[in-house]
Amino acid sequence: MERWQNKIAVVTGASAGIGAATCKALVEKGMIVVGLARRLEKMENQTRLLIEEQYRKNFHSYKCDVGNEESVKEAFAWIDRTFGGIHVLINNAGVCPKSSLLAADNSQAINAVVNTNLLAVVWCTREAFRIMKQHNFDGHIILVNSLAGHKIPHTPGFSFHIYAPAKHALTAMTEVLRQDFLTEGTKIKVTSISPAGVLTEIVSDVSFLAEGPILKTEDIADAIVYCIQTPPHVQIHDMIIRPVGDTT
Repeated sequence: MERWQNKIAVVTGASAGIGAATCKALVEKGMIVVGLARRLEKMENQTRLLIEEQYRKNFHSYKCDVGNEESVKEAFAWIDRTFGGIHVLINNAGVCPKSSLLAADNSQAINAVVNTNLLAVVWCTREAFRIMKQHNFDGHIILVNSLAGHKIPHTPGFSFHIYAPAKHALTAMTEVLRQDFLTEGTKIKVTSISPAGVLTEIVSDVSFLAEGPILKTEDIADAIVYCIQTPPHVQIHDMIIRPVGDTT
């Protein structure tokens, strides 16, 4: 992690779950971390609980609704003005409300998933890329994907509705971004990390996940650290993570 000492990492969805665990892991590895989330007070309280006092000076929080393009633009402009660049972006924010593609009046749930899980990744990656290129830094973009972005488990009584299609789009987006970064003449890396069930707020009401083998948020944070500390010539394109005994 020597390359990233005192460099700027931005983590979306930093108020809980994988996002909060990743903030903790990165500050402890010597990075300066900016957490983005809608729930500013919860993010600050959560990180105070997770991050040891000696590292807290390297964590900064900023209120941002990544599902809103103007909010994303404003947040990334503030980060660039305040810290002078971005070196690593962790696209982690995600929602999975209970719904189905056939449910009546499902527009709010469907739009929330598309905006937060898909369009937010486009907007945040675009803004981070522009800042990285402006400062001539070959950074790293992480997309927190899902096993549901590669296969859709058959789960009676539960619908992956637009969540799985949006995650499949992230799988495709990873390759499109890799090609676009090459076209732009940069060496910016992109990595998709696709875990099976992780014990977070998203799955708290999903019994088939909560009752079976499940990953911890720290497992995914460790995977993110592993991916970004690879040598400059090594790019992990897609990492799939399952708990031992997983049958989904």
